[in-house]
Amino acid sequence: MNPAKYLSLLRLPGIRPAMLLMLLARIPTTASGMTLTLHVVLSLDRGYGAAGLVGTASTIGIALGAPLMGRLTDRRGLRTMLALSTVTEGLFWFTAPALSYPVLLVTAFLTGLTILPVMSIGRQVLTALTPVDHRRTALAMDSMAVEVAYMAGPALAVLLTTSASSRTALWTVGAAMVAAGIALWIANPPVRSEEEETHAERPPRREWLTAPVLGVLVTSCGAILVLAGMEVSLVAALQEQGQIQWTGPLVIVMCAASLMGGFIYGGLTNAPTPRTLMASLGLLAIPVGLASDNLWLLAAALVPANMLAAPVIASTGEVITKLTPASVRGEAMGLQGSAFTLGAAAGAPLAGFVIDHSSSGWGFAATGAAGAAIAALGAALDHRAKHTTKNNEKADPQPTSQSLP
Repeated sequence: MNPAKYLSLLRLPGIRPAMLLMLLARIPTTASGMTLTLHVVLSLDRGYGAAGLVGTASTIGIALGAPLMGRLTDRRGLRTMLALSTVTEGLFWFTAPALSYPVLLVTAFLTGLTILPVMSIGRQVLTALTPVDHRRTALAMDSMAVEVAYMAGPALAVLLTTSASSRTALWTVGAAMVAAGIALWIANPPVRSEEEETHAERPPRREWLTAPVLGVLVTSCGAILVLAGMEVSLVAALQEQGQIQWTGPLVIVMCAASLMGGFIYGGLTNAPTPRTLMASLGLLAIPVGLASDNLWLLAAALVPANMLAAPVIASTGEVITKLTPASVRGEAMGLQGSAFTLGAAAGAPLAGFVIDHSSSGWGFAATGAAGAAIAALGAALDHRAKHTTKNNEKADPQPTSQSLP
């Protein structure tokens, strides 16, 4: 662990303004889900199930649209993508207060297709601005910034809705989204380094979307599945204790643990693989349920697992930048964004189903076990692929482009 790596990173040209810009741009994005949920429940007088459907529609749109927006960035440049995304975001958020529920449901999906992908943009920009030996530290700082944004965004959404109205909250989020898009368009940060721009020929997808890349995407999905399931299980545990008012403070504990873990990870010279981190995350989530009956024990039990949250997100991004050429990095990062989105969409319902049929403790256990099982399956597939490759090499000693790195 070498903290000097962070000082060295921050001295690089363009890093500090890029990180500040991306942090501010991410806050309205993290506030969007809570804002829509409160609007559906409070202003449209619908239940949480109806609010969940809007979230699901938006999630499906984001999962489908993230690679498309990344591909647009690769082919036409960042500004073209930002122009499209900023216009559609503005149209949705400024008209949302006047939309009926069925129309809101459809437009949430359509807007998800062209959502402002600030999470993947941040990873692309930092990868372009940093040399390879600083990339782990940069992506760790990026993951830490995401945690800070998630600490601020939902809280601001609740504050605006309860102190003013859901209409005010929707318009404020919309204005912040548009402002973020315009600021990014003006700044136009690089998504490829100068050296990468000179080798910008785009290979066919079959050449770069290889088994190792798919493995990292599955790992990304599994990690977020565990984290999303833990959040739902936490709320259920506090409700069972009659301590639901402690949800906010314990979420802060989770975020703080992730920040600590991200800081340590970014200073490492030799780091664990993404799959090792994801497997450890899942295994550490399982016993959290044993502390679900006691508030203070629960807070302490959440720390070890959540210390791996930022590291696993940073590590998957780091490996994707190594496995894919710069000319397709936008699409690759978009696919990772889709994997994150699908993981969140799977983890919350899985935990909820288990909790409804047992207790919150089993919610932690089920999502943690699911993450560990995904890691084990990935390891088994890797072993099989390597075994097959060895057999092929014995049969044909000539090198093959299909060999795993």
